[in-house]
Amino acid sequence: MTTRPDPAGRIWASIDIGSNSFRLELARLSGERYQRVSYIKEAVRLGAGLDAQGMLTEEAMQRGLNCLQGFGEQLVGIAPERIRAVATQTLREARNRNAFLARAQAVLGHPIEVIAGREEARLIFAGVARLQPSDKPRLVIDIGGRSTEMILGRGRKPLLAESFGVGSVGLSVRFFADGRYTAEAFRAAQVAAGAELEEALTLFRPELWQEALGSSGTVGAVSQILAASGKTDGRITPDALRWCIAQCLAAGSQDKLQLPGLKDDRRPVVAGGLCILYTLLNQFGIEELLPTKGALRQGVIFDLVERLQPSGARDPRADSVAELQERFAVDMAQAERVASQAELFYHQLTLKPAPELLRELSWAAALHEVGMLVSHHDHHRHSAYVIAHVDAAGFSTNQLQRLAGLALGQRGGLRKLEAQLSDPSLLDQLIALRLAVILCHARTEAPGSPGLARDGKRLTLQLPKGGSAGQARTRFLLKEEAETWARSGLLELVVA
Repeated sequence: MTTRPDPAGRIWASIDIGSNSFRLELARLSGERYQRVSYIKEAVRLGAGLDAQGMLTEEAMQRGLNCLQGFGEQLVGIAPERIRAVATQTLREARNRNAFLARAQAVLGHPIEVIAGREEARLIFAGVARLQPSDKPRLVIDIGGRSTEMILGRGRKPLLAESFGVGSVGLSVRFFADGRYTAEAFRAAQVAAGAELEEALTLFRPELWQEALGSSGTVGAVSQILAASGKTDGRITPDALRWCIAQCLAAGSQDKLQLPGLKDDRRPVVAGGLCILYTLLNQFGIEELLPTKGALRQGVIFDLVERLQPSGARDPRADSVAELQERFAVDMAQAERVASQAELFYHQLTLKPAPELLRELSWAAALHEVGMLVSHHDHHRHSAYVIAHVDAAGFSTNQLQRLAGLALGQRGGLRKLEAQLSDPSLLDQLIALRLAVILCHARTEAPGSPGLARDGKRLTLQLPKGGSAGQARTRFLLKEEAETWARSGLLELVVA
């Protein structure tokens, strides 16, 4: 299958790099109407390739790379800004994920974002809420290969989103690795799942929702089994799950298991999925779980569309930044001064700055002092730590790491960012931020209208004439800044 070119720029694409399956979704949107153009799913079982040291095996990586190469061929002709690839729990865990991501991005031809568990949950709900709208308070559950996401929401608003480290692949590898089914293994797997999910009992208690929906692979696979066998119309109930488990025990092994509607790619992980489902329905008092249309891949598309709104007003990342500023008592006036000056410098360094890079710089400036709440001393290090480790809706872990790098590099030496500064776009962002921080160091606007010009590796900062004490202090700080850049060998900064 090959994708037709998209000269009108109407196709959106999402790639979901899951722990069990990789999925590619191409779609068109017209108002509230969502039209799937094509959908490809491949059982890669990346999560089964994590060894005891938390490293992805070469065999598992190669399965993933082969799949992504095929996906890349389907993306030819689609505008890059309309494509988004996200990776979930396995790449959150894998210690060698960066090595895999470098190879994966090369064969796919597009960046891959590793998203945090709560962000994954938020995007799942976005897909469900748009494709299966309702005003009822609802519980949405998505059982993936190595994690389970639970979301409480109403309408299109997620009220609570959490991710738990138990999934169908992980549980199956742990308790059914030899492919044999025993009552003891099922009981042990259910206890393990219950222990992981127990902390959610109060947060997602039955009185908080009126309907429970299940999204994506495990729920879909079990729903198909129940419908094909005539046990239910596709809805999942405790009795129906007990029947499925009894069929597994009667078969004795996954090779001998014969269930109507069970696909071969689900066979290795069906036992783990059944254990998680049965545990959820019993612990959370769910009488029936209804399969739903929406999933992560559609949520990624809806979120991408919102990001590219002309005003950017609906970008959830802007709300996350504002929330963090409030939580960490950021000096808003200073943040705005630094952001405004940094953006001016960035425009002078880059004639046509990419909107996303400009937004990143603005967010880095908005958050560069969040570490002040921890300690004024070395606040840039505290800021970097907070940004790198916080759950922030809309942001991937990749982008948070980038913002953390900018916060860390806002002052002091540059050796701590030596590897990252090989990226020219990050280098320009950092130059703009550091100079803005210096010029606004007195928590006042930068004097006059400073200009920044580039000639190869030589940067000239033009300051207005003045002999005030404040101007002298600024020139002292800029002299130290010029010496810092000179030691790095990356550029020459001249203050005129």
